[in-house]
Amino acid sequence: MNTMNAQQLKERHNQGERLTLINTLSEDNYEKTKIPGSVNVPLEASDFEKRVEQVIGGKNQPVVVYCASAECPSSDKAAKRLDEAGFTEVYDFEGGAKEWQEQGGQLATA
Repeated sequence: MNTMNAQQLKERHNQGERLTLINTLSEDNYEKTKIPGSVNVPLEASDFEKRVEQVIGGKNQPVVVYCASAECPSSDKAAKRLDEAGFTEVYDFEGGAKEWQEQGGQLATA
């Protein structure tokens, strides 16, 4: 598993890299922490790995998981589960929605 910060995420996105952002929080919390373009696949879903695979188009596609902040353990747990499930390019955006906002990024509103 690799880690990523907000600056790296922005740079890779600006370079046109295809990175799928997965918010690992519950649906209610997703609405409060939604980075534009992200998809919600709650870590608590029984078929979490399968749903992520469907969203990103296969286990060999890059995926970035995130949650609310560096204090939130959800994305770290999600990244480890995806690694264990055989995903080949998993990134944990450790700072999550909080760091995204602190670095000038906007959150999407419902």
